[in-house]
Amino acid sequence: MAAPKKNGIQTVYFKNPPVIIAAASIVGCLEGEGPLGKTFDQVVNDTYYGEKTWEKAEQRMMLETMQKALEKAGLQVKDIDYMLAGDLLNQIITANFTARVLGIPFLGLYGACSTMYEGMALGAMLIDGGFAEKVLVGASSHYSTAERQYRFPTEMGNQRPMTAQWTVTGAGAAVLAREGSGPVITHATIGKVVDLGQGDAQNMGAAMAPAAADTITCHLQDTSRQPDYYDLIITGDLGAYGKKLTGQLVTQYGYDISDRYTDCGILIYSASQDVHAGGSGCGCSAVVTCGYLMESLRSGKYKRLLGIGTGALLSPCSVQQGETVPGIGHAVVIEMR
Repeated sequence: MAAPKKNGIQTVYFKNPPVIIAAASIVGCLEGEGPLGKTFDQVVNDTYYGEKTWEKAEQRMMLETMQKALEKAGLQVKDIDYMLAGDLLNQIITANFTARVLGIPFLGLYGACSTMYEGMALGAMLIDGGFAEKVLVGASSHYSTAERQYRFPTEMGNQRPMTAQWTVTGAGAAVLAREGSGPVITHATIGKVVDLGQGDAQNMGAAMAPAAADTITCHLQDTSRQPDYYDLIITGDLGAYGKKLTGQLVTQYGYDISDRYTDCGILIYSASQDVHAGGSGCGCSAVVTCGYLMESLRSGKYKRLLGIGTGALLSPCSVQQGETVPGIGHAVVIEMR
């Protein structure tokens, strides 16, 4: 017997669509100078954000972003049933230490750069399932913390290939609620881990593209929809190369999304900023979604969008041992009703 809220193979629909009643975003200087700079709540001009380490700076950004989202929703910490959050650092210390301060019942998530959309999908399930009234969701990343962990400390000045992406310094947070005013989450498509053998850790867009294409195709098949149902289809952080490859792969499945498809990693920076292939990191889709996309939905620019958070599931250990880079993509439908 099929689950009553299951729609096809990997998609669920929400009978009482949870509302995104508030969202907030804080970004670094480079992100603030980009095309979407005015859509963020705050721009931080100091990479240390007044702290002793970049890791502490990232923690402060997530904490203040979540507090700002609560403030915009007119809520206090005690009003939130669960906090769902994650980041890129070992043992998701940014999210863990933020949860330590806030004191909200906490579910830590790691989906690499897909974490924000994974959190929105799970948060919507908690609310529609009757397990929560209000859920706080968030994700963050920081260029210097990610470089130190996954590649080389920035002080070394290593040359980056053109396929490399720039980890976004920023944090995004959203408050989901059973009732309220704002965009609603109607569907979620939970992705599968897909690995076509790409082993270059400096080309994560190519590693994530197969998973993104798989999730987009599965969602359209599960819902019996065509791409033109959506005003916008947007992936998390594939960058220029990954976006192009995703479009090609989706076409092989019989869908043409070219006239309404873009990527958060492409939107957040301009060509003149020399970030090579574009933006990446947990903070990429988080700040673009909680800033630009929420603003566009509320203004009427978009009414229906399909967002796919994408993640490269690698670690320093797996790279050093010669493993390929698996990818994941989780999709959420957000509509303005």
